[in-house]
Amino acid sequence: MADRDPDCLFCKIVAGELPATIVAEDDRTVAFMDINPATRGHALVVPRAHAADLLAVAEDDLAACAAAAKRLAARAKDALGADGVNLLNSCGAAAWQTVFHFHVHVIPRYRDDPLRLPWIPGAGDADEIAAAAAALRA
Repeated sequence: MADRDPDCLFCKIVAGELPATIVAEDDRTVAFMDINPATRGHALVVPRAHAADLLAVAEDDLAACAAAAKRLAARAKDALGADGVNLLNSCGAAAWQTVFHFHVHVIPRYRDDPLRLPWIPGAGDADEIAAAAAALRA
């Protein structure tokens, strides 16, 4: 197998050492059901090669995961009757990452599901938005 962390839960799933309900796989990715689902059909897409997070994942693996997540999102709408789909990545503990192997959550959404936005959208401070934009451009 490609790069692997022997202590990583998702590396063990990819290697077949731990059980998982696999729903799709290709040369670069494996998709399996989340055992703590947010909604019916919640799955994870991971690269076969270990990378701790979004900042560490190889560009080709990131692209492969995005394509696999898109295919799985379409299947969730068709096969599960989802009304929509969220794709979610958490990069770092402060962003809710709990397993440090890059992954994309594919979360089917239903009109009556209990999930809500984790923040309340509201107008931001224009000066702070401009300052942050300047820092990102620098």
